[in-house]
Amino acid sequence: RLNILNANFGFNLYRSVADKTNSSDNILMAPVGISTAMAMISLGLKGQTQQEVLSVLGFEDFINASTKYELMTVHNLFRKLTHRLFRRNFGYTLRSVNDLYIRKDFSILNDFRNNMKTYYFADAQPADFSDPNFITKTNERILKLTKGLIKEALVNVNPTTLMMILNCLYFKGTWENKFPVEMTTKRSFRLNEKQTIKVPMMQTKGNFLAAADPELDCGVIQLPFVGNISMLIVLPHKLSGMKALEKQITPQVVEKWQKSMTNRTREVVLPKFKLEKNYNLIGFLRSMGIEELFSEKGNYCGVSEEKVSIDRFNHQGTITVNEEGTEAGAITNVGFMPLSTQIRFIVDRPFLFLIYEHRTNCLLFMGRVVNPAKS
Repeated sequence: RLNILNANFGFNLYRSVADKTNSSDNILMAPVGISTAMAMISLGLKGQTQQEVLSVLGFEDFINASTKYELMTVHNLFRKLTHRLFRRNFGYTLRSVNDLYIRKDFSILNDFRNNMKTYYFADAQPADFSDPNFITKTNERILKLTKGLIKEALVNVNPTTLMMILNCLYFKGTWENKFPVEMTTKRSFRLNEKQTIKVPMMQTKGNFLAAADPELDCGVIQLPFVGNISMLIVLPHKLSGMKALEKQITPQVVEKWQKSMTNRTREVVLPKFKLEKNYNLIGFLRSMGIEELFSEKGNYCGVSEEKVSIDRFNHQGTITVNEEGTEAGAITNVGFMPLSTQIRFIVDRPFLFLIYEHRTNCLLFMGRVVNPAKS
């Protein structure tokens, strides 16, 4: 159930980002990282501030419960998820960084510190934000954890910062069905009605699950990685179809796609791409209804007895998709027609991608590629 709520929150956050992003820009985010960071912070929140966070995360049912026990159920679910996702990897690498930095002259309540460790395997770390070494040290730590993928997680930090969340996710997978390098050639990719560019396109042949969605007018194909993870490519048939797809994608829609997929031999043509994105999520979360957390009114009395607030919520991601597979780092009822005639799946126009871990059914990454040549 947690995964439906997390994916729901992920899609809503994606919409919030897409609304404020130029339609010619690529997008990348790791929803599970962001909901985990938000839930972790909610450990120290009280009153309206906590309710807004839990409500946007989709945990209303838990909020209305009168007992404290119910709230701990949420944290327990995250603990289990974190454990299953990041503590044991099968044939791929998945790492998460969930750091909370608090100005060093602030005293943190023991309960908050202990709960963070128990449920989120995270430490609240004292920091001197005015010390240039803080940035260097933090970046070195992230660089190591993401195997050199995320280089400058922090560039500048306001020295008056009180508290900062840093959230990164790193994934490296190998395609179950690799794309032979010698098959990669430059082909046309349509950016929009007017422009077409030539980009390196990979090509392979194999058994793949796919479906067509006549309602949203798109095709969907599942490209598995070794281990229990795969990438869903969602390709609107019309260039103008991306907006409708982004508006309407929900966990239920994805589930419908997965249920209606048929397995057969297909030829797949997919552009190589590399995305690097860095967001300060505060504006997007505000527009979703999390207001108090980022204002003077924020009730953080479970964190510290002193007045504190979050000044920055940094989420950074990188994903590279190539012939071998991928490296990703992120710092947060109509009957379906099986594709009978269409055995070729050619991704030559803007598309969405979703990366799922199947044992937990968890949405790890999602993004959109409008231009594979731009990072």
